[in-house]
Amino acid sequence: MNAEEFYARLKTHASSVEDELAILLKGSGSYGHLMDAMRYSALNGGKRMRPFLLMESAALFGVNYQASLQAAAALECVHCYSLVHDDLPAMDDDDMRRGKPTTHIAYDEATAILAGDGLLTFAFEILARETTHANASIRSDLVLQLAIAAGPSGMVGGQDRDLNAEHMNWGEAEICKMQAMKTGALIEFACQAGAILGGASEDEKLALVNFGKAIGQAFQLADDILDVTANAETMGKNTAKDGERGKGTLVGLYGVDQTREMAIDLVKQAQDSLLPFGNKADILNSAAHFVVERNH
Repeated sequence: MNAEEFYARLKTHASSVEDELAILLKGSGSYGHLMDAMRYSALNGGKRMRPFLLMESAALFGVNYQASLQAAAALECVHCYSLVHDDLPAMDDDDMRRGKPTTHIAYDEATAILAGDGLLTFAFEILARETTHANASIRSDLVLQLAIAAGPSGMVGGQDRDLNAEHMNWGEAEICKMQAMKTGALIEFACQAGAILGGASEDEKLALVNFGKAIGQAFQLADDILDVTANAETMGKNTAKDGERGKGTLVGLYGVDQTREMAIDLVKQAQDSLLPFGNKADILNSAAHFVVERNH
C-alpha cells in the first residue's frame, strides 16, 4: 500500500469514527451543557490513530465493521478524556489542542474535569452494549482489557510517573517504562481489541500485542522528536514544553538523530510481529511507517 492509499484509508476511518461519536454523544436535556463539553472534547478532528489500529486489527479476522467501529469509538472516548485531563492547569497546563482552545479554556476547569469523567465512563457503557458484540464474554474481555490499559497499571499510572518525572534524571529504562504506560498502553489495547473481537488464537493475539507494544513506543518517540523539531502551528498545540519542564525523554537523553534511529528499529520490530498474517497485514505495516514519518 502506497502512502496516498494509506492516508486515504486513515482519513476514511477517522471520518467514520467522528460520525459514530457524534451519534453516540447526542444527549440533551438537563445534562446538555456537560454533553456539549464532551462533544467539544471528542469531535475536534485528529488522526484517530488508535481507532484505526483497532479497526484494521479486527479486519484481519473479518470482524463486522459496525462492531469494530463501536469498540473504536469507545477507545477514542478514553483517549479524548485523557487529553482533556492532561491539558488541565494541574497537569500539563495547555491552552491549545488540535488548533483549538482546550476544553477548560473553552468552558471552565470543573466542566472539563466532568467532561473527561463522562467520556471515560461512557466508553465502558459503549463496550458493554450488545451492538459491540453479541458474545457477552467478548464484551467482558474488552471491558477488562481497556480498564487495565487505561488504569493505574497503564495510562493513568504512566501519567502519574510523567508528572513526577520532572528533574528526576531518569535513564532509558525508566523513561521507556513511563512511556509504555502513558502512551503505549492504549495503542497496545487497540491492537489487542481487534484480536479479541475476531476470536483470534492466542498466538495471533500475542503477535498483535507485540505489534502494539512496538508501535506504541515508536509513536511516543516520534512525538518527542516533533516536540523539539516542529512548531505549534503544525502540531496544533504548544511545543518544546517537555524540555522546559525538565521531563525525561529519550530525545533529551540521546538527541534527535539517535532517537529517530531507535524509532525506525521499533518499526522493524512491529513489522516482524505481523509476519504470521502475511499480505493481510499490509495496512498495519503501512501504519507502522506512518507512526514515525508523520509531521504532527
